[in-house]
Amino acid sequence: MSRILPLTLENVTVRRRGKRLIGPVDHTLGADGLTIIIGPNGSGKTTLLRVMHGVERLSEGAVRWAVPDQEAQHHQAYVFQTPIMLRRSVADNLRYPLQLLRRPRRETEAAVALWAERTGLEDRLKLQATRLSGGEKQRLALARALIRDPQVLFLDEPCANLDGASTRAIEILLGAALAAGTRIVMTTHDLGQARRLAKDAVFMLHGRIHETGEAPGFFDAPQSDALRAFLRGDIVT
Repeated sequence: MSRILPLTLENVTVRRRGKRLIGPVDHTLGADGLTIIIGPNGSGKTTLLRVMHGVERLSEGAVRWAVPDQEAQHHQAYVFQTPIMLRRSVADNLRYPLQLLRRPRRETEAAVALWAERTGLEDRLKLQATRLSGGEKQRLALARALIRDPQVLFLDEPCANLDGASTRAIEILLGAALAAGTRIVMTTHDLGQARRLAKDAVFMLHGRIHETGEAPGFFDAPQSDALRAFLRGDIVT
């Protein structure tokens, strides 16, 4: 199987109704690790994530994978801040991605059992997914993404509005995915989480990449006044 990374963004700009949401953006996403995207509300974090995933229409520029786009799409996954649950059982939610891939039934059922155990949902398999708690829904959404063994996983604020225990459970799953070789890119407002997880980080401001760097230097020795202020908790405009 071909590796789909690196991903290169060249002069990417996104406009809606005449308003520039992001751009111009030039960035290269390397082959491994976990990249955290941070920045004030409205800075373009989610739009950048959607651009990388290929679900945001570009006004200008190009997004290039190491393989053709259609092939790249088969080897990536995206988890929304508010997880979307199929109005089916937890087990059916886990089966669905593998059914789309026409995986053999025995292989599918083994994967469902494995991921239910990994996410602590083994006693919820027959429950309708919409009845899960917020933390359980997010674990299910993550499992449903990872069950396909994607090369790249995009996460938009996966722990927003979750308590500490649920956040820890998500971070454990992400650590296991990283160890298995999954490349992860995620947005977060939680700077503590950013410091815990990031191999490298991106600071978005006014729709542009204002600063990037390897952790922990990015967090401990920021190069710009804006990033220093943001990390202090100041309001950055």
